[in-house]
Amino acid sequence: MSIAKKFNDWRKYRETISELGRMTDRELGDLGIGRADIRRVARTAVGF
Repeated sequence: MSIAKKFNDWRKYRETISELGRMTDRELGDLGIGRADIRRVARTAVGF
């Protein structure tokens, strides 16, 4: 895997965490995500 691909994956991971972190607990609940699950969901979304 190239360094550029790794960097882009990391950036998408951080953006996903940031976006989900800005959501309220109710909004996360509507998506079926708990606040403690944000990092796992971000890893899955990026493909880590």
